[in-house]
Amino acid sequence: MRGQENPQALMFSYVSLEQRVPKDHPLRSLRALVDGILANMSALFDERYSHTGRPSIPPEQLLRALLVQILFTIRSERQLVEQLDYNLLFRWFVGLGMDDAVWDRTVFSINRDRLLGTDIARQFFRRVL
Repeated sequence: MRGQENPQALMFSYVSLEQRVPKDHPLRSLRALVDGILANMSALFDERYSHTGRPSIPPEQLLRALLVQILFTIRSERQLVEQLDYNLLFRWFVGLGMDDAVWDRTVFSINRDRLLGTDIARQFFRRVL
């Protein structure tokens, strides 16, 4: 019997991003490793970031996004931000929720450059390796 299309989109989703990522997906073990590394680096982030002013992209999310860009050979920040907008696996890995707004690519690039200007990114990638 032929199935019928349902053109009505659901208003709510009852499945979390965590449930959508397969239990045996390779990014799960990498995410656990990365989360541990970032937790150990939290004091470094606190030292480098001001406690006043407008909030930036969280450095944890920024570094996870850069890792996604490297692992999946995404050529530009524009493509990375686009992928983060609709790829649920990438959203989960970076730490964005289903309804979280994705950053503007220029804001991402500015924050990335600021972070790469310090030794924090080097330390992070060294620890991941």
